[in-house]
Amino acid sequence: MPDALGWRRKLAVLVPSTNTSVQPEFDGMRPAGVTNHISRIRIPNMPLASDADFRLLVERIAAAQREAVESAMTCEPDHLVLGISVETFWGGLDASRKLSAELEAETGLAVTGGADACAAAFAALGVRRIAVLTPYFPVGDQNVRRFFEESGFPVARVRGLQCASPVLIAHVDAETLRTAVESLDGDDVDAVVQVGTNLAMAKLAAQMEAERGKPVLAINACIYWRALRACGIGDRVAGWGRLLARH
Repeated sequence: MPDALGWRRKLAVLVPSTNTSVQPEFDGMRPAGVTNHISRIRIPNMPLASDADFRLLVERIAAAQREAVESAMTCEPDHLVLGISVETFWGGLDASRKLSAELEAETGLAVTGGADACAAAFAALGVRRIAVLTPYFPVGDQNVRRFFEESGFPVARVRGLQCASPVLIAHVDAETLRTAVESLDGDDVDAVVQVGTNLAMAKLAAQMEAERGKPVLAINACIYWRALRACGIGDRVAGWGRLLARH
């Protein structure tokens, strides 16, 4: 007999313990028969004021990840979802692929990560040249640019909000996000993409792409779309943008 609620798929979702946006956004995108099971990567809500601080944060996420993976696996999930952004970009395309391969070998599950989900979304939508919004410091922005350009997507502009702690990423308001997207968009880009899974932007991105007539992609929507399709679930989910509204 299948799981009573997750009879189609059970998704194990890794998120940093400071992240308050992934769980509610993913639950809003969830079709019937799919369940999300959050495993939190325990990190401190450390102050961020420099590239050095940001590098230390990434190191702490990587160091604490194994425990969260082991915890997630105890519910016998069908697919592993990285509800975390920066680690999947860090080091560029080869490092991102290595991270996924290591997790797949460790768990025996297919893995959906943020960086590869964005690249898959661009390919599905015919996007070539992009602009990027992040909550990061410059070192994080550089790694995001590196991944996308190594993946064949030229980056016209990046804007990093330099949020002062991991928790404060989720405190960025819709007006700030809207203004940032407007400053990034232009005739020279096919899409604007937001990375950083703790920025609560998926609903706003859906609104803005309808207004602007081009893809405005929130990484949480890209991740969840990619995970569903990887599991063979083609449901259209309204209200979260063009990706989830298509097969």
